[in-house]
Amino acid sequence: MPGSGNVDVTSAELDNVKGSMHLKKAVWIITVLLIWAATVPLVSCRRVGGQWHGDEKLIILGIDGMDPQLLTRFMQEGMMPNFSALAQKGSFRLLTTSIPPQSPVAWSNLITGMNAGGHGIFDFIHRDPRTFKIYFSTSRVEAPKHAIRLGSWVFPLGRGSAEQLREGKAFWEILDDHGIPNVIFRIPANFPPVPSKGQTLSGMGTPDLRGTYGTFSFYTDEPTVMAGPVEGGQVIPVEVEGSKVTAQLIGPDNSFRKASPPATVPFTVSIDPFEPVAKVKVQDQEFVLREGEWSGWVRAEFQLMPLVGNVKGICRFYLKEAHPRFQLYVSPINIDPSNPALPVSTPESYSRQLSNEVGEFYTQGIAEDTKALSDGVLNDKEYLAQARAVLAEHRHIFDSEFPKFRKGVFFFYFSSLDLNSHMFWRLIDSHHPGWDATLASEYGSALPEFYQEMDQVLGEVLAKLDEHTTLLVLSDHGFAPYYRSFNLNTWLLNNGYITLKSGADPDQSKPLANVDWNRTRAYGLGLNGLYVNLRDRERDGIVQRGAEVEALLKEIKGKLLAVRDPQNGMAVITRVDRADEVYQGPYSDQGPDLLVGYNRGYRAGWKTILGAFPADVLEDNTNPWSGDHCMDYTLVPGVLLSNRKIEAESPALIDIAPTMFAEFGIAKPKGMMGQSVFHPERPNY
Repeated sequence: MPGSGNVDVTSAELDNVKGSMHLKKAVWIITVLLIWAATVPLVSCRRVGGQWHGDEKLIILGIDGMDPQLLTRFMQEGMMPNFSALAQKGSFRLLTTSIPPQSPVAWSNLITGMNAGGHGIFDFIHRDPRTFKIYFSTSRVEAPKHAIRLGSWVFPLGRGSAEQLREGKAFWEILDDHGIPNVIFRIPANFPPVPSKGQTLSGMGTPDLRGTYGTFSFYTDEPTVMAGPVEGGQVIPVEVEGSKVTAQLIGPDNSFRKASPPATVPFTVSIDPFEPVAKVKVQDQEFVLREGEWSGWVRAEFQLMPLVGNVKGICRFYLKEAHPRFQLYVSPINIDPSNPALPVSTPESYSRQLSNEVGEFYTQGIAEDTKALSDGVLNDKEYLAQARAVLAEHRHIFDSEFPKFRKGVFFFYFSSLDLNSHMFWRLIDSHHPGWDATLASEYGSALPEFYQEMDQVLGEVLAKLDEHTTLLVLSDHGFAPYYRSFNLNTWLLNNGYITLKSGADPDQSKPLANVDWNRTRAYGLGLNGLYVNLRDRERDGIVQRGAEVEALLKEIKGKLLAVRDPQNGMAVITRVDRADEVYQGPYSDQGPDLLVGYNRGYRAGWKTILGAFPADVLEDNTNPWSGDHCMDYTLVPGVLLSNRKIEAESPALIDIAPTMFAEFGIAKPKGMMGQSVFHPERPNY
């Protein structure tokens, strides 16, 4: 409806933007079944344009969220001996991150050697200015556009699609073109994985089987618990009858049925009346759990219609309480790597090969269930056990794959420092509003211990280096405390840049609700984005290009930089960048007009990210999600270490791909912005 500001995604649906965005988009199963078939020929027909016979090896450890300040501190305290040895014998530099410093943007910078103007990824979320629909920025899964309906059944016509939205050629595609072997494990912003001759496994951006960024289920007979959807999950009421619970696993939406209800799988839980133990039965599998115990991976097959192959997923169970109350957590249902319903690897057989060698593993892009902790479904101890299990799986795969590496490029991604810095910062920082001395005494060592595990991984690599091997250890950004939220849209409303319809009140939850677009000049969406309501671009744009927009951007920038926190007098925003000044490339005009860079300690509030209007401009952050990096990019640089001397004084993420190509004698592709960090004065084009 014109002027209504319709948005397809609600704040509860974007539960993990960087971990915080929960794209609650229906999975059309015909898409699941057909995309994979359509994708395989593309992979198998890939041809290599050249041959390469060298002995050079390049190893890259991509450690999301490794912070230079914390790393330096832990090195000085003797906790990171392998990092200390690498820094002493080789090089340790700050690594300039992306604008804004969000993981999909940052890793896309590294992948393409271009900034957002070249690859088109500006945030975790993007918007269509003509419809105001919000969508996940790096990929899109769509159903067939037409179908035949017969009674309660729906038969789609044609094929759906899974589309990679990142533009530009990935560095491993260029390596393929020159015959250089490569293994790329879980790099973000690569779902569905681009066709590749090398072995790749998709990472951040890979959905669960329901098409979301991860939807857990929590089954309970506790009458005081509110049933229904929560951020990142669903609370499902059950009854204990005769020491037995009967419930349903919720799977993907069944698009063969009218209204696409979710496919389900029944399961039962038999509770011992005396001991805190229960037996769970799911299809042909049975296992026993004690209170506080996690299951291994459990397979579930969801039938969509008779005579059609079932869609298979995997999940883990956690028995939180057997009695007096029943509480059972079930993880998001992951795509089964041994039988994937959507493409997660190249070649198709790679995920199956890994599953055969190391067992089932998380395929969901953000495996750590941070929202279950934020919602109070898991406590710190329980979440930590789950997060440690994720890292144990990644290390198990690393220990299986790294010894096979002989030549070419080996890239391996670790997520643990990022997700656990988000969740446990409050336990290493007594100034945080969420600080709890008791919890800090129990779990304050968790984050340093995750850093130490990365040091152990590095030790395995250092032991295998030889004169033909170059090592890069890097992070996409650093970290900072997240003390206070700044609600950008509330500020825009209070300052007259947004106007609501006559008589309407601000809505604290619904995206851009009740906005009068005919009298609104600017709005915020995403973690760092501010958009002008521009004529001939936005559906109901009113701001004229030229002098009018120039004056508006200058005015808003000045006012934002002048904002002070009344609690302490600190600047809330330390940097505001104009997109047309910081981006280069064909997609420069498709993102926000201004990039808001928050001071350390501040970040956009959860609801303002989707255009809602919380009551207060500034509010304390008491969410367990207590650390962040979506701030002024100059305040959260990443790290870059190497066993070789880094000559570049200020290396950046866009320099990593050109560095690889220089090492293998490959000319830098046209449009790539960076340069080799080892030979910045020597252009490789």
